[in-house]
Amino acid sequence: MRRLRIALAQANFTVGDLEGNRSKILQFVKEAQREGADIVVFPELSVTGYPPEDLLLKPQFVEENLKTIKDIAQQIGDIVAVVGFVDLEKDIYNAAAVIYQHKIVDVYRKIFLPTYSVFDEDRYFSRGERIPVYEIRKCQVGINICEDIWYPDGPGHIQALAGAELIINLSSSPFYAGKRSYREKMIAVRGIDDAAFVAYVNLVGGQDELVFDGGSFIVNPEGEIIARAKLFEEDLLIADLDIESVLRTRLHQPKIRKEILQAEKVYKVFVAPPKERPSGFIKGRTEETPPLEREILQALVLGTRDYVNKNNFKKVLIGLSGGIDSSLVAAIAVEALGKDRVVGVLMPSPYTSKESIEDATELAKNLGIQIYTVPITDIFEQFKKELRERVWGDMPEDTTEENIQARIRGNILMAISNKFGWLVLTTGNKSEMSCGYATLYGDMAGGFAVIKDVMKTMVYKVAAYYNKIKERDVIPQRVFVKPPSAELRPNQKDEDSLPPYEILDPILKAYVEEDRSYREIVEMGFDAETVKKVIRMVDINEYKRRQAPPGIKITPRAFGKDRRLPITNKFVPF
Repeated sequence: MRRLRIALAQANFTVGDLEGNRSKILQFVKEAQREGADIVVFPELSVTGYPPEDLLLKPQFVEENLKTIKDIAQQIGDIVAVVGFVDLEKDIYNAAAVIYQHKIVDVYRKIFLPTYSVFDEDRYFSRGERIPVYEIRKCQVGINICEDIWYPDGPGHIQALAGAELIINLSSSPFYAGKRSYREKMIAVRGIDDAAFVAYVNLVGGQDELVFDGGSFIVNPEGEIIARAKLFEEDLLIADLDIESVLRTRLHQPKIRKEILQAEKVYKVFVAPPKERPSGFIKGRTEETPPLEREILQALVLGTRDYVNKNNFKKVLIGLSGGIDSSLVAAIAVEALGKDRVVGVLMPSPYTSKESIEDATELAKNLGIQIYTVPITDIFEQFKKELRERVWGDMPEDTTEENIQARIRGNILMAISNKFGWLVLTTGNKSEMSCGYATLYGDMAGGFAVIKDVMKTMVYKVAAYYNKIKERDVIPQRVFVKPPSAELRPNQKDEDSLPPYEILDPILKAYVEEDRSYREIVEMGFDAETVKKVIRMVDINEYKRRQAPPGIKITPRAFGKDRRLPITNKFVPF
């Protein structure tokens, strides 16, 4: 029986950390060798980290990346390693080095370069032209990179037509809720259409606003997932593939046999001869997939942990209000960093309720975090006094005074941040950020916006799930049932300014994430004036969102790189 033992090295690389990434690659190679793997595969652009963005415009960075891949190759012996890096020949390419016996035997260059959503690869790379099939341990193997596999007639299909029995895809595919299932279905279809095994290795970890969820997996020629790695953590997934089963499958699929003539462009490369196989058969494990709320929670935890740690912050600081948003952010921070690295600050104003103070205090106690109380009433009164006397006289109070309170709190948080070097985590959610229901230089002040891409209704669901897995009310139950309020004036409620969140969030999803028109949204059953109001709020607050800190992407369309609209914009959609 012809078998191939493959290892998928799902690693957490850091952009620009060439030495750290090199060490991690070699560590995984050693582990794969101990397990008797014939081939070990790493994610897209493993050497540089993904996405390196405008670092690619620095010749020094590209050259050092080339030195690093050559050094890696010199230290790899009797195992085939496939490693993502940046290749250079007149121009630069998103590439995969095929390494064996201390040499780079061949290089595959990515052909389909994505330029949509958060991707901008046409800005940096030239596209590859050659399509290879490699002979590795008497098995025919096709290698391609990320976007290449998403095209039904792309490189993977051509490689299969040329005889490839295994298609390997190196990927760095950012997470959003629901994408994993879609990705697995797509790869399963490729396995069926090409009558081949497909091994998909994905990056894991956080990089600025992106989170990579891992979940590397292998499908057989029948499109069945036969092995799946862990989600949101590093893993080495090992499985033995019965390569002879590919021929048995293809003999029953005349369609692919009739297409063989289309494979004329493929070039063949011999990489590694057969070797004596270790005894036994590794079937490969299949990790379970979590429910949606857990998936989102894990993404938020990983994104927060990596942003804080990779940027060398020792602690994080959170303004605690006793509301659901700050409660969830504090819980995520503790999960990501541990209780000793999270500090809460309670800043009561004249309008802060006794219940909110109690809930924030109870939350801090339940999480085991340090909490400071810095009242803002006296500061607020002094602000108003000076401004009344020197600027605005007897003008009546309005949102100006509300925003002053938020900005006093922002100043306090940033002062503590500056004094101790701690990172401020902001607590605004996507519903608020969409509508501009936030104060510039106030509650928007900070370094990282953990739930910036999480709608308010989902905040409640994730928080409830968090309590469920903790098997106790870490987030106090009263936080879930009291009406949301900024508490910046007497008896204030969010619904004074916004539609109820169960109405607001579906409208926002339709307009912000799906680009539906005003008429389409009304036809979904929503009140026309409410839809107009929401659209107006979204459109006029682009300037605020441009000044917001980065936050973790968990939806198909997040603010920032995903959605780029002009601030100065006269288009009226209704």
